[in-house]
Amino acid sequence: MQIHQLKPKHKLKKKKRIGRGGKRGTYSGKGIKGQKSRAGRKFAPVIRELIKKYPKLRGYKSKKRDKNLANVNIGDLDKKFKESEVVNPRVLIEKRLIRRIKGKIPKVKILGRGELTKKLTIKNCEMSKSAKEKINNYAE
Repeated sequence: MQIHQLKPKHKLKKKKRIGRGGKRGTYSGKGIKGQKSRAGRKFAPVIRELIKKYPKLRGYKSKKRDKNLANVNIGDLDKKFKESEVVNPRVLIEKRLIRRIKGKIPKVKILGRGELTKKLTIKNCEMSKSAKEKINNYAE
């Protein structure tokens, strides 16, 4: 069997065309006048009230988070790295502390959870305030 020999098992159902004369003419089964005969959606009053309570989406919106960001805690660095090693995004991927995002190396932010007992060289990484303090305290 070839593609040009394929046929559907059933016939296509035709869409009902209303409001074009014939048996489903001018009023199209909706009756005459009134809210239910008119176009547009008819919400239940409860749903309409809920929608009214939502804020209008204009103007300033809150700051969007960077989707291409990976977080690593200081405690994890302490476990996986040896004394005076270099910490950068590529090495973190090799040590499986972070993953690539859509095939690219993500930005890395180091967070301050855990303790640091080794001297590490950190490159190309953002740091939280608490992480910076811990790293600087240990470096001195």
